[in-house]
Amino acid sequence: MSGLKFRPQDIIEKKRDGNVLTSEEIAFIIRGYTNDEIPDYQIAAWLMAVFNRGMNPEETRTLVKEMLHSGTVLHHNLSRDGHRVPLVDKHSTGGVGDKTSLVIAPIAAACGVAVPMISGRGLAHTGGTLDKLEAIPGFRTDLSLADFKKVLKRCGFALIGQTAEIAPADRKLYALRDLTATVPCPPLICGSIMSKKLAEGIDGLVLDVKCGNGAFMHSENEAKSLARLLTRTAREMGKRCVALVTDMNQPLGRWIGNAVETREAIETLNGKLDGDFNDLSIELAARMIVVSGATRSIASARKQAREAIVSGAARERFRENIAAQGGDPRVLDDVSLLPQAKYKTDILCEAAGYVASIATNELGRVVMDWGGGRLRLQDAIDLSVGLEVHAKIGDKVQRGDPLVTAYYNDKSRLAEMKKRLGATYVLSKRPVVPPKLIKTVI
Repeated sequence: MSGLKFRPQDIIEKKRDGNVLTSEEIAFIIRGYTNDEIPDYQIAAWLMAVFNRGMNPEETRTLVKEMLHSGTVLHHNLSRDGHRVPLVDKHSTGGVGDKTSLVIAPIAAACGVAVPMISGRGLAHTGGTLDKLEAIPGFRTDLSLADFKKVLKRCGFALIGQTAEIAPADRKLYALRDLTATVPCPPLICGSIMSKKLAEGIDGLVLDVKCGNGAFMHSENEAKSLARLLTRTAREMGKRCVALVTDMNQPLGRWIGNAVETREAIETLNGKLDGDFNDLSIELAARMIVVSGATRSIASARKQAREAIVSGAARERFRENIAAQGGDPRVLDDVSLLPQAKYKTDILCEAAGYVASIATNELGRVVMDWGGGRLRLQDAIDLSVGLEVHAKIGDKVQRGDPLVTAYYNDKSRLAEMKKRLGATYVLSKRPVVPPKLIKTVI
């Protein structure tokens, strides 16, 4: 580091004291860490300083640019009938039961939008798209960038994990943020999300920013603030962007867990169009169509998205994609080919009433602790573990009704898990109004 313009400790001190970093200082930090020139302990101190003091819009924009250009930025040249195909992706901030990517990518592709989606794995109580996809026998998410582009061209969408070439600064920083309790920091979240998504070579982005007890952002105001930061940053970098702030005070859909959520996504693509999961999938896909520029009418886009399912076009796109990524497309016709747990147990309601609240994060943790999730990225998981949610907020229940059905393989933890699952529900004697699914659009 000798002879360089800055010293890491001076930049740490400057941010610690609440001062604004220059573009050159941020570039020095990100490039130095990516190139192994600045040690973990100094970057950990810098992350905590940013966590405590924040970043202004210019600092955040510089952070995104430096993280984005720390690796490869993809470029695509897709055309159909002589016209360029728009590229749009969706990003969710994470929730319990959120498997929308498996539905909206084939819908958008069936509606003429290319979707180059680089996704993540589950960590803590939230699930990951890659783990759900890998519940499909043979499905590969570890494609090279060259194969990724081939699948995108062939199917209209491709779904892979982050490669070593894509935003390597984010790969290193996120691991350190996880260890230093600096994950829930808006400018750092923005840098992480935007560096990966913009590296995909997209024209536009739809964001699903979740709030509630099952999300990382618990309050609606926190979620709105993050949504505004993300959309402003994307637009300042020349990308069309819209964000939906959505509820995560209860699971999305009726299933939680990798294979069972994949099953629910397949059921939707096969034409099951009722419930909050299906409503949100249609809405997100419609927003992607609008962001692509194909139409300005959200009503028209919703109609197109729904028709893509009803006609079977979205399902056939997914069939083609599964085959292209090494999976067994027969799962679309026979969900029993997905991993199956050996045992199942109903968690029964102990009193009559109305469901007033659900500890959504605890439902996710039960799945994780029973083997269906991971504490560390390298942990192996049991893809068959899951929960079927029978009662949601506002539902009337009677004593003895099933609240949740657990699917599991480890019988030794059954008593513990039954107790935990039973405690996730709070009942009211009076009717309860369910929370609004889509709280606002930014």
